[in-house]
Order: sequence, then C-alpha cells, then structure tokens
Amino acid sequence: MKSVRIGAAQAFYGDKLKPAIDMARNAKVDYLCFDCLAELTLAILQKDRQKNPALGYTRDVIPVMKALLPICLPQGIRLITNAGGIHPEAAAEAIAKVAQELGLKLKIATVVGDDVLPRLNAFKSQGHVTAMLGAPSDPLGGLPPMTFANVYLGARPILEALHAGADLVLTGRTTDTAQYLAAAAHGLGWSLDDLDKAAQGVIAGHLLECTAQATGGNFSGAWWEVEGLENLGYPIADVYEDGSFVVGKTPGSGGLVSVDTIKEQLLYEIHDPSNFISPDVIVDMTGIRLEQAGPDRVKVSGAKGRAGPPTLKVVAGYPAGFVGEGRVVYTWPDALPKAKKFESLLRKAIEDDGIKIQEFRAEYFGVNAIHEGNAKLPSDELPEVVVRVAVRTATEREAQRVGRHFPPLGIAGPPHLTGLSGISGARELMGVASFLVPREQIEPHVQVRMQAL
Repeated sequence: MKSVRIGAAQAFYGDKLKPAIDMARNAKVDYLCFDCLAELTLAILQKDRQKNPALGYTRDVIPVMKALLPICLPQGIRLITNAGGIHPEAAAEAIAKVAQELGLKLKIATVVGDDVLPRLNAFKSQGHVTAMLGAPSDPLGGLPPMTFANVYLGARPILEALHAGADLVLTGRTTDTAQYLAAAAHGLGWSLDDLDKAAQGVIAGHLLECTAQATGGNFSGAWWEVEGLENLGYPIADVYEDGSFVVGKTPGSGGLVSVDTIKEQLLYEIHDPSNFISPDVIVDMTGIRLEQAGPDRVKVSGAKGRAGPPTLKVVAGYPAGFVGEGRVVYTWPDALPKAKKFESLLRKAIEDDGIKIQEFRAEYFGVNAIHEGNAKLPSDELPEVVVRVAVRTATEREAQRVGRHFPPLGIAGPPHLTGLSGISGARELMGVASFLVPREQIEPHVQVRMQAL
C-alpha cells in the first residue's frame, strides 16, 4: 500500500532544532512540518512588529532554514511551516535571503489572507462576529482597538501550494494540524472531501504537532522509565492510502512511542472527542483504535469525519496595560506567614505611592501558585516559600514604579527575606479575544503567492 512519511520538526517558537536536523538526515521523511504558533505567540510577534515593522514572524525561522534547507532540498524533503506569524510576507523575504546566501534554488509559497484586522469593523457592523462557547455575547464589546486579528486557516491553501510545486510552504495563523493534513493529502492524492481520510490526517497532525509529547516527553505515565530523554527523538507518521498511519520516531533517538504516550497526546486539548473541530473536517475520535505495531511504533485508525464548520475561529489581541513584578524568598521559621505579611506590606506601599492598581496578584510557589484556592496547605512548617507579586496598571510609568517597593522590605518587613529577584521594569500586556466569523467571509480572500529563486 502506498504511504507517505511526515515528520514533526517543531512544536512551538523556540523548540529545539537538533531533533529536526537528526530527522532530516536519518529518517527519510517526505515532509517536515513545523507548528510554531500558540495564541500567546501572536502577541509576542505583535510586540516585535510594533518595534520593527519588518518583523512579526518567528525569528528562529532563520537559523532553522539555514540548518535545514541544505539538508532537505537535495533529498526532496518539503517543508511546511506557520512561522510567518502575523507577517508571512516578511518571513518569505528573510528566508529568500537565506537561500540566496547559501546558493540554493528554492520555490517558496506564501499563504496570506488570515490577517483580518482591517476588516474587523465591517465584520461587526454586518453582524458577522459570533461569540464562542462560554465567551461574552459581544466578544469585542468594551475592549480597546485590536492590534492584530488572525483567522485559523486549514489545509486547503497549503495543499494548493504543494500542488504548485513549492519546496517550502510558509503560512501565517493555521490550525496546529493543517500542515500535516496537507502533506498527507498531497503525498497520497487524497481529496479533502474524503472526510474519513481527512479526519485521519487531522488526527495524525494532532498526534505529531507537539513533537516530543508523543515520544515520551512530558509523559505522565511511568516517565522514569523513558530512556534517552537527553536525545529525545521527534515523531514521524507513516500515513497509508486508506488513512491509517503508524507513529514512530527518528531511528536511534531516545524516547518512547507506546499506546500510552500516544493516548495521552490524543486526549491533549480535547473537549468533546466526538466533535473535534478543525476548518477542514469535524472529527469523531470515539472509534479510534491504537495498536502497538512494534518497538516505538503505534498504529492509529478509526477516526471518522463530518463536513467542516460554517465558521472559522479568529484570535485577536488588544493592549491590556502594563505589569511590574518581582519575587522574594522567605525561610523557616514561619516562612508562609512572613511571606503573607510581605504581600500586605507591599500592597500598602504601592497604594501609598499613588499607583492605581488594576489587578494585584500574589502567588506562593510550592503552596498555591498553580492550584490557587484549591491548594491544601501543608501541616508541617515549610522550609522556604517564594512569593511572586505582579501588579497590572494602566500606564507604563506606574508599572515601572512597582519594583522599587520590593527591596526596602528586606529590612523594613518580616525577618529572613532572601532571594530578591525577578524585579522587572514595565512590561506591556496584551489581552486576547476569540470569536467566530463565517468562512465565506474568509476563504475568498486567501491567496497563495509563489516565488522561485
């Protein structure tokens, strides 16, 4: 049966590069896929672009391409990445310069059309903005003007780019699974209207897009039995014509691919297993079968698909003030009571300074920093407590003044303060709003721009 081999090369902006290089050299993949964008990432990229209009893409794409293009192009390995962020045109220009410096011939396809910021007011006035489940009925109501707004695109424009012969497909905001589905559909000649195969392609993408989470990293089972974490390999899917696929990893690498590691990633970020929504297909995962097919190989089959949704998700960002913060450590005895007294003294000092607090947050590491009010306090005295305090303000100047109130409490507060650290100046915050728009308002505006070097 015909098959295509797809490798996961990156799970986030800043992911390790070495496993991708090892995969390109040793795994005989047909495609390398990179998922570089979280919703947080778009806010980071927006800050970059505010400082320099030529930015707005994940800047590690430059060292990634410098390392991988000389390895991949001679082998015919095609690369698909959403590293374009909120400025894919600039990313394409930067990558073109890399290819020229390396003396490489490269056909780049840039997918544009996910940026809907200029059309937000029209969407709202024409009644095209729909709230997501659990969100305010007017998701843009009362918020400052948005600074970015990008819609999650699916696999169709990527598939179009591959059909046009692109060596590298560069996109902005896509779903985490779009690159993988497009690679499978192109390599195997699938139609995206074959919904069960499309569903399997989405599941392959879902299992691979977090790279090491499918190969024993971040594993909450018998994690201590996972060997070779220092050389963890990234996952590979051998996808077959009938839609089934087998997940493995780079030969000779560390890690573990088992039914348990795959099952854990399968359930990652899933709300309703019978209704896993992507732009391309709605997946019913409830019939999926996982079978150990050999050492570090798991066969996956049984996903079913329904037609994609009538709306697409938009993620938009807006200015949300500034934050000033810092951390201190208190030691035994009475570490926690001393840390709590520090918090109250700090808040009083900040208020006396005339700083208008929009939000005040104190976290006690090892006590409630993660579990907040659900944490059960220890019965024995703690040897030490780290308290982090963050204060959100409307202005940069106010946030800059927050940090100055930490050091004086070293001698004017409870005893045994140590580890004064993490005191920041003002850091700009961005809020995120998510909502839905009809797909017919988006898809006619999506374009694939080809560039041959």
